[in-house]
Amino acid sequence: MTKLQNSSQFSHQDVEIKDVEDVYQGFFKMQRYTLRHRLYQGGWSNWIQREMMDRGHAAGILLFDPKLDQVVLVEQFRIGAVETGASPWLLEIVAGMLDSGQPPLDVAVREAEEEAGLTVKRVFSCNSFLPGAGGLSERIHLYIGEVDASQAGGVHGLEKENEDILVKVISREQAFEWVQQGVIDNAAAVIAIQWLQLNLQKVRQQWQNDGDGDAQ
Repeated sequence: MTKLQNSSQFSHQDVEIKDVEDVYQGFFKMQRYTLRHRLYQGGWSNWIQREMMDRGHAAGILLFDPKLDQVVLVEQFRIGAVETGASPWLLEIVAGMLDSGQPPLDVAVREAEEEAGLTVKRVFSCNSFLPGAGGLSERIHLYIGEVDASQAGGVHGLEKENEDILVKVISREQAFEWVQQGVIDNAAAVIAIQWLQLNLQKVRQQWQNDGDGDAQ
C-alpha cells in the first residue's frame, strides 16, 4: 500500500472531534461530524458541523499491454453521471471496493478478472488519492497492471451485483487523447491514464527488469 505523505504543517492531532452522528444508512452511509480545527494564524476554529459520506475505500487498476501499446477500459452505467455527464455510461478503469482488511492490490487483481476477464501479470504501484475530500472519505489506490489485450472483449460483471460491464480496448495514445478532449472524464481513469503517460518509460523498464511473472 502506498505510504501517505503530508505537506501541511497540520496533522490529525490538530483536529478535535466532539461528536459523530449517523444521519443516513443506505447503499452508502452519511455521518455528521461536530469538530473544530487549528487555524493558520493560531488558535482554534469555532465548532462546526460537516456531513461526510462513508462509502469505504477502493482499488483501481489501469490494464496495459506494453507489447501492443493498448489499454483495456470498461464501460458501465453510473448514477452520478445522470445529471451532468454526456452519457450515464462512463469509460473507466477496472476498480472495486475494499473489503475490511483486504490489501488493495488483491482487490485490483480480482476485479480485473471479474470485470474484464483478464489475468494480471506484472503490476506497477502508482499512488492513491481522495476523489472528493470535501465530503467523501473514500481513498482510491491506483495500479498499472500488465495484461494481454488481445484476449480482452465481451460483457462481464457479477449478476448478483447487477453489473453490466462492456470491455473496450484502445491504444494508449487514444486514451490519453480522450482524457485531453474530456471524453474520459471520471477521476480515477483520468489520473491513471495521465500517470501512465508521465511514467511510461519507468513502467516499461521495471517490467523488463522483472521478467515474466504474475502479479506480486
